[in-house]
Amino acid sequence: MVCSSGSRPNKYTYPLLLKACALGKCIAEGLQVHCHVVKFGLNTDKHITSAAIQMYASVGCIEEARSMFHSSGYSDVVCCNAMMSCYMKVGQVEAAIEVFEKMLEKNVGSWNIMVSGFAKNEMIDEAKKYFNEMPARDDISWSAMIDGFNKGGYFREAMEVFTRMQMAGVELNRFILPSVLASCANVAALDQGKWIHSYIRSNDIPLDEVLGTSLIDMYSKGGQIDLAWGVFEKMNWKEVFPWNAMIGGLAMHGRAREAIELFSEMIKRDIKANEVTFAALLNACANTGLVDEGLNYFKTMKRLYGVEPMMEHYGCVVNILGKAGRLVEAMDFIKTMPMKANGAVWGALLGACKVHGNVELGERVGEILLELEPESSGRYTLLSNILAKAGKWDKVERLRGLMKEQGIKTVPGLSMITDIKGNVHTFKVGDSSNPHMKDIHLTLNEIIQKIKLHGYVPQTSEVLLDSSEEEKETSLVYHSEKIAIAFGIMNTESRSTVRIVKNLRMCEDCHSAFKLISHVYEREIIVRDRARYHHFIRGQCSCRDFW
Repeated sequence: MVCSSGSRPNKYTYPLLLKACALGKCIAEGLQVHCHVVKFGLNTDKHITSAAIQMYASVGCIEEARSMFHSSGYSDVVCCNAMMSCYMKVGQVEAAIEVFEKMLEKNVGSWNIMVSGFAKNEMIDEAKKYFNEMPARDDISWSAMIDGFNKGGYFREAMEVFTRMQMAGVELNRFILPSVLASCANVAALDQGKWIHSYIRSNDIPLDEVLGTSLIDMYSKGGQIDLAWGVFEKMNWKEVFPWNAMIGGLAMHGRAREAIELFSEMIKRDIKANEVTFAALLNACANTGLVDEGLNYFKTMKRLYGVEPMMEHYGCVVNILGKAGRLVEAMDFIKTMPMKANGAVWGALLGACKVHGNVELGERVGEILLELEPESSGRYTLLSNILAKAGKWDKVERLRGLMKEQGIKTVPGLSMITDIKGNVHTFKVGDSSNPHMKDIHLTLNEIIQKIKLHGYVPQTSEVLLDSSEEEKETSLVYHSEKIAIAFGIMNTESRSTVRIVKNLRMCEDCHSAFKLISHVYEREIIVRDRARYHHFIRGQCSCRDFW
């Protein structure tokens, strides 16, 4: 390998070439470069070895990477870090731990690789352990831990790490801020999110696509779609990501027409839509019953926009048809799919059967789902709900017996609310860990009595128990979102907004109760459930009872 000028590549050239091969997943070219490294006797250079390990790891050639690493020994930090990163990437966690423990010198980067690697492999306890044992931390360390908690769904813990980070005096920069904003978004910690936005402005931190998208997502998930829109409109976006975030935010809030208009503007500006764009667009149509528009976007997404429909998009169409009550049409659509429908697709149809009370089709779809996902507690619960509403208690008991035999436990309903200090409070049925639970229950019972005077009638058909009406009513009172709203009313100023995040779909009884609570207590209540947002104000909900 000699340049036209007659000069030869040297030890500074090869790491760059190997890195380029890694980025481009060019294994053939990478092998050629490696051969030249050996030919010119540079295979002992640690930086070249590290680059070669990363190149092989990027294309999944773990054995070649391992061979190079062992030939270099364990003494070099750069090579050890590259090999640990390689092992973590392919899920060989024990091998990464072995390398880490044998290292003679461990810098902050080595610890960061382990923390982020554990997090990516969903080993949150291990990530937390290594993070707490770090002799020193940098901004990447804090970001890796917050990211890890976010990805594992431990949003409250992520916020606690953020608080620790602030107490440690760590400077917030544009690399760590998206992680922190994601934590705020997932627990609807709007006050903290607003503080971060103010920090960004006062410190003149450039609002690039990543940070801007994070702000849009935070405001959208915090129930402030207009503030998200304000961030979006002030920027001259070139990439698709913030457009997707804004369209997705409008979809969650049931503002489908605006989502469609924004998509049209995006196309006018020659910004290429991708699969995420169409998933957001189709969800917008599903959430507001725009069936014809949704079907049209699905039919034209490949022909007009060059985006191949994926399983998620087929699921969106089933959701569109199902929510509109066109259940037979949704079933026929599934039969025409070019790939075998997965659990998410069938789950969308089962959910629609529950909403529209189609017991016969619900049982058929439920059986298919239990074969596809025999360990999914959510499928059993949804089918049980359909059967219970129809009074088929013998079949409900049979399902419960099957769950018990297979050791399947239901996912408890959880509701989160963030107080003005940024503390996240989580509530679930039967949990008495909150020291103020007695007062919360007293407040909740007072709320129920007040809204009954304004027409609230408990919807006992929501209860999956073959019990008395009185017992069913008691069960409904202590749903997690009702406990959360009682806590919110107790701990916020009169007439201020209460924001709640729930991990499951909001039930019809709680939805009915919250409309009345917003009227009686003159409160705006914003609930984000698994599917969408509900803005309760003056006795009405933004979803118009369509969810």
